[in-house]
Amino acid sequence: MSFTRRDLVRGTAGLAVGAVGAKLLGGTPALADEVGIEPEKGASLRMTRWSPFIGAEEKQWLDNTKRFTAATGIEVRIDKESWEDIRPKAAVAANVGSGPDLMWVWFDDPQQYPDKLLDVTDLANELGVKHGGWYDGPKSYASSNNRFVGLPLATIGNAIIYRKSWVKDAGFSDFPKDTESFLELCKALQAKGHPVGFTHGHGVGDGNNYAHWLLWSHGGKMVDEGGNVTINSPETIEAINYAMALYKTFIPGTESWLDVNNNRAFLASQVSVIANGVSAYYAAKADPKLAELAADIGSTNMPVGKSGKDVELYQVTSAVIFKYTKYPKAAMAYLRFMFDKPQMDDWIKASSAYCCQTLKSYADNPIWTSDPVNRPYARASETLRVNGYAGPLGSASAGVMADYVLVDMFAEAVTGQRSPEQAAKRAEDRARRYYRA
Repeated sequence: MSFTRRDLVRGTAGLAVGAVGAKLLGGTPALADEVGIEPEKGASLRMTRWSPFIGAEEKQWLDNTKRFTAATGIEVRIDKESWEDIRPKAAVAANVGSGPDLMWVWFDDPQQYPDKLLDVTDLANELGVKHGGWYDGPKSYASSNNRFVGLPLATIGNAIIYRKSWVKDAGFSDFPKDTESFLELCKALQAKGHPVGFTHGHGVGDGNNYAHWLLWSHGGKMVDEGGNVTINSPETIEAINYAMALYKTFIPGTESWLDVNNNRAFLASQVSVIANGVSAYYAAKADPKLAELAADIGSTNMPVGKSGKDVELYQVTSAVIFKYTKYPKAAMAYLRFMFDKPQMDDWIKASSAYCCQTLKSYADNPIWTSDPVNRPYARASETLRVNGYAGPLGSASAGVMADYVLVDMFAEAVTGQRSPEQAAKRAEDRARRYYRA
């Protein structure tokens, strides 16, 4: 598919409130329209993103970028960093005032340095009107003081990935939907020589997803509505005790796992159950040597605990533009182009259900119904619970997550470093340094 400058204007102009159509620059179509995005002359951009788990997703983003360059003449260099390095390197760039023009960041990272990020409210509102509105959870991560300081790019869903034949062999015809039955399944699998594995290490996605599910499924929370630290509670102790019982069914070493380790263990048939994005299934499908494994993979949402609700953190990534960029208009034009339907539809499809849409009109992408394994990931942006629940998002919630306070609490208890009560008390003390209660 080829794009011209005229195609680009047609694709990005109109539908915003007060739209007056594309303007012209020097007698030729340009990226100037209702919110005044007219790329700077001679602009070039550099963007840093996280390393992909789905090769086709990265390829499609690069292909979409080539379309942008072909239509505008603006070159975009794209660099990659590991998932764990994104957060610290984004903070350094923001505070030093030097680095990439744009960056993909995690969760509420924008809350840590909102004054260092370009205000993209007008562009976000335009995109929201054009594409059915933003989902609330992703929107909240990219907003500060009712202003957009980033564009919510995607939600990376998290679900149970399991071996169907091994679950059946353990005596379960269906995968359990509640936490107590789930624990019994894990015990049965472990007895059959098929341990499970959930990340207790500093995995940005998997470690945080698992820890928050443990806490929230038992009714615990880091803070209350007023931002008062409430982690040291009976509900938290109950969650820790449950985590300790579940940990006995794990493969050894999960306290040091990062985001890649559960994928590797599952694909090597070392574990029977993990919580992960769809990438483990995608990797098995893409490898002819793993065809038998791929056919044996099932997926489902995490079991429901005493709260009686699906309570999932999920991993949101936002695209931010640093204020220090020399080319803010070009950067906004790039993001607008990438969020427009031809590019975004292709990218979501290429991600193979790994990246869930943050704009509602893209929920009808055929990828969600193309394979039963994809279904638990389809509504991730709609149903997620944000970090820092039940308090407000801000520098405190972002800091607590970046410091892995909750992840460490569970890891310390399950490995026997601390008692449940000691682990909860230490988490309380650490969280209060951020919430200053």
